Amino acid sequence: MQRKNPVWGKWVVAVLAAGALAIVFVNMLIDNRPKGEVQKVEGYVPWEKESLEVVESLPLQDGGRIKPFSTYAGFKMLQLHGARSMKVEGEISDEAAKASAFKRFIWKLRGKKPGVHSIKPTEWLMDTVLRPELAVNLPTFRVDNSQVLEAISVKTKGRRDRYSYAEIEPGIAKLMELAQSYEPIEKKQRDPVQQQVIDLAYNIRSYESLLAYFSFARRGIELRGTGTKSEADKRADLSAVMAAAPQLQSEIASAQKEGREVETRLQDLLQQVLNAANYSKFGLFILPQKNASDTQWQSAGNAIMGVMTMESKDPELAISDVKLLETAVRSVSVSEKEFQKYFTEFKESVEKRAESRGELKRIGMEVSYFKRDYFLNAMIWFLLGTIGALAMWGSGTGRAAKIISWCTLGFTVIGAFYCVAAIVTRCLIMNRPPVGNLYDTIIFIAATGVLFSLLIEWMSRKRFALGLAPILGLGLIILARRYEVGDAGDHLDPLVAVLDSNFWLSTHVITITLGYSAGLLAAMLSCGYVLMRGLNLDEGNKDLRRSLTKAVYGSICLTVFLSLVGTVLGGIWANYSWGRFWGWDPKENGALMIVLWTLTILHARMGGIINEWGLHLASLFTACIVAFSWWHVNFLGVGLHNYGFTAGKGTIWVFYAVMMIFILFGAVAMIVEYCDKQTKRAAKAKAVDGLEA
Repeated sequence: MQRKNPVWGKWVVAVLAAGALAIVFVNMLIDNRPKGEVQKVEGYVPWEKESLEVVESLPLQDGGRIKPFSTYAGFKMLQLHGARSMKVEGEISDEAAKASAFKRFIWKLRGKKPGVHSIKPTEWLMDTVLRPELAVNLPTFRVDNSQVLEAISVKTKGRRDRYSYAEIEPGIAKLMELAQSYEPIEKKQRDPVQQQVIDLAYNIRSYESLLAYFSFARRGIELRGTGTKSEADKRADLSAVMAAAPQLQSEIASAQKEGREVETRLQDLLQQVLNAANYSKFGLFILPQKNASDTQWQSAGNAIMGVMTMESKDPELAISDVKLLETAVRSVSVSEKEFQKYFTEFKESVEKRAESRGELKRIGMEVSYFKRDYFLNAMIWFLLGTIGALAMWGSGTGRAAKIISWCTLGFTVIGAFYCVAAIVTRCLIMNRPPVGNLYDTIIFIAATGVLFSLLIEWMSRKRFALGLAPILGLGLIILARRYEVGDAGDHLDPLVAVLDSNFWLSTHVITITLGYSAGLLAAMLSCGYVLMRGLNLDEGNKDLRRSLTKAVYGSICLTVFLSLVGTVLGGIWANYSWGRFWGWDPKENGALMIVLWTLTILHARMGGIINEWGLHLASLFTACIVAFSWWHVNFLGVGLHNYGFTAGKGTIWVFYAVMMIFILFGAVAMIVEYCDKQTKRAAKAKAVDGLEA
């Protein structure tokens, strides 16, 4: 570390920044997607925009709440495919065929081929349930380890790629057999291949239920024995069979009373009805009941069985729903205009009931929320802000630096606006405070961390906190997106019962999460301090150092205050919910660790035990404690506070390693600086002695 010339330090920081930005670009551009060619699907034609608009806002019940079709499709696609889009090569669309030469040229510049279609979640799920003959060839399943497919004798592509149902189908029987044999093994004892076999088997079964969901509408019921030698047996609509349910039940009751067997053709008909109902029993719960007291929506299979067993509270409504579905599904093979017409009729019927039950209010808002992709936009603006921050720090103090700093501020404020807008929209959709699960905490800490940084910048005007704001926001938004892909769960769904309290979510949870935000911000500021002073980037600017130290000290004060208040509030909530104030589980211990550690830092600083270096090194370690309390406890599998356990445990160890590297670097820089000062003092003393002699 060169003390006199900061050039080497600037090169080191430039290399680190370039490496970090390269990682960000990799995450944004390839998003950890498996490699592979665009899959060709013969005869594939994309849905018309009008069809998508009709279907995407269809309300359905899933995860304990009413949500639009598009949201369900998005998380289902994320679960199976590992992303919210896929590309396939199919037929050239009418738009592409009629496009002008200039438009084709623009497409070519953008790398877009006329026959290659980008399929989004709503389109993918519409293909699955309405065009299964095409859907089976879509690359739906993400397989991260080819050994899973080798074990079931399926031809593999690369070590990690995506496959269609048709490609996996030859090995499905073996897959289910293996999954059944691995199920008895305790989850912690399974190796990665065994766990992935079980996961793939579950995904295949889930997908099969969607493929077959509308089979009753496509095929109807075969009336065995009604055909002639030259003609096939006639077919009847399932809705017509449902309308005849009282007569069928009467015939069965009569046969039982007389002690004779039910006629073979009737047995066959009932078996077909049972199969149709079972195929459509799961997946899409799209039929609200008239009575609002019946909170559970029905699937098509539920409605069918309710009528056939004479248990339905409103058989006429169920028959009408099934009839509308039959007409809409069959119209797909006629034309999309016909489909739009008949599906709109079905949708209006559903929406009318949902509205009367008070369950339609936020459907449009949720469709808009996911379309706008707030956090992707925030990530882009924070990336621009990060580039601006690096340019700002490297441009000195002239006019150019001021212009860049204003640009950086603008980019960061816009990114923060997108974060805040997204969080507010989520609150309105969920009808609860902003923090209720692990995903919520990431985006909340990102927004508040950026706002805290901008507040520090407003008070200090040193351009340091301004530069850190977009970097902090960018890192956390990337983490949120990675977590969303790995977890593949709908984080707008209702909370577990013990957490379902808006009062405590607004007090304890928000307070403790703000404490995490302040603690991480303090560590980020200290990372900057250590790099700046260790590489002599500030050229000995003591005013800047003092300003940073005050900001870190204030952030730690805020951390201890929020964490202490949040911990006490959490104890009161625990006493109210569980009958005990404190239980020493990992989450409670983590909160206590934050309070004790930050109190130790403040007392040591006030008592003169640690100087500036000591404060910042201790602040860096605060990040490790905050990360343990916020994130790591979810991997331990113990305690009442662990409501769910997440994948991607390696990330937390990488974070710990990075913070320890910063601490080690800071310690070495502190020692080198101390030795340098001692050498200078000795040389100065020697020179004075020489003069006196």
